[in-house]
Amino acid sequence: MINVQVYRYNAERDAAPYMQSLEVPDEFRPRMVLDVLEYLHEQDVSLAYRRSCREGVCGSDGMNINGKNRLACISPVADVLEAGDSLVIRPLPGMPVIRDLVVDLSLFFKQYERVHPWLINDDPAPAIERLQSPADRAKLDGLYECILCACCTSQCPSWWWNPEDYIGPAGLLQAWRFIVDSRDQATAERLQRLDDPFSLFRCRSIGNCSWVCPKGLNPMGAIGHIRRELFRSGT
Repeated sequence: MINVQVYRYNAERDAAPYMQSLEVPDEFRPRMVLDVLEYLHEQDVSLAYRRSCREGVCGSDGMNINGKNRLACISPVADVLEAGDSLVIRPLPGMPVIRDLVVDLSLFFKQYERVHPWLINDDPAPAIERLQSPADRAKLDGLYECILCACCTSQCPSWWWNPEDYIGPAGLLQAWRFIVDSRDQATAERLQRLDDPFSLFRCRSIGNCSWVCPKGLNPMGAIGHIRRELFRSGT
């Protein structure tokens, strides 16, 4: 049997959060952590967590598994158990817990909205799509693939300390995605919006964000690009 420790908290019932010790058959070892949660949910339907398609593209099932933020649907139990004898599942850190493994992402998406994650272009709309050269399109690789799972932001100590002011790795990755987009005309305004002591510069280059990204993206690298662009522009 595999020992599983699951974070439980229901504000309507529990005085405080606690870790529940459970077991699943060893046959789950080659399967995904989400399969374990599905099995446990069949035993106890009160266990709450988010999930969707199971293909690692929706970002719904981000959670902290054996000390690292991951997507449960693409995290093999065998790989996770290399970090310990038990499977320890907690909600994403640094965010308010709604119930069990479900966290409140309201502030995360509020910070994402601050970067204006859409193209700003006042030219008349063309008859077809706005075209890019292959070279300009390639600049977006490693940026547009973000699925907003919040794994990077919730593993960032700067976010824990300044969640109201620091945009966080996911939002800043998307800020750079639009700054570097050749179809966007608001580069100066975007940079000016980030030029304060907190929005961007709370990053301490710890690197947790890039370490945990389930898509293999590099938010810390994007933050570095924005910093250099700010210094270059003299904003």
